[in-house]
Amino acid sequence: MDLILKYFPHLSEKQLEQFAKLEPLYADWNAKINVISRKDFSEFYERHVLHSLAIAKFIRFAENTRILDVGTGGGFPGIPLAIIFPEVQFHLVDSIGKKIKVVNGVSQSLGLKNVRAEQIRAEQLQGKYDYVVSRAVTRLPDFVTWIRKNIAKKQNNPLPNGVIYLKGGDLTEEIKPFGKKIFLQDLDEYFDEPFFETKKVLHLPL
Repeated sequence: MDLILKYFPHLSEKQLEQFAKLEPLYADWNAKINVISRKDFSEFYERHVLHSLAIAKFIRFAENTRILDVGTGGGFPGIPLAIIFPEVQFHLVDSIGKKIKVVNGVSQSLGLKNVRAEQIRAEQLQGKYDYVVSRAVTRLPDFVTWIRKNIAKKQNNPLPNGVIYLKGGDLTEEIKPFGKKIFLQDLDEYFDEPFFETKKVLHLPL
């Protein structure tokens, strides 16, 4: 929790309470349905919550922005972002039902009214969204073919509608098909911890 306060010092009492509840909630769910690797769990706030919140450092979503989180797993980045942006609508999807069960359980326990979770493959989704967010579900060119149809035409934010993707490592080959359309932001410009040295957030307008 100290990490969250370090980078997001202006949270409301309700938001602080929700972030504080995250670790015990996920510990409880993880004992039943393994959605976070055991070795990662000791770094829960850094590797899952703060990593998700890099998107909140990158962009401040306008009220009523519609966000689709594809391959959300146990709810990342969607749930931490839904806490930070209570006036934004989040649709969290995953093809694995037990992961959606965890997302629903956590969001209900936190009282998140702006989260909807669904077991569905991205290719089957029909809705329109301002942004599609994800944490490195697959290679970007493949991801874009799944979700291009879901990007809304109408713009509600200064940043053009499209994909906001969290990923690490060397992305040179992966982003080559998109040329200069892609914007890359190193996360170590936001966060001091060594974990973020190779991590990036990228934005691809669609």
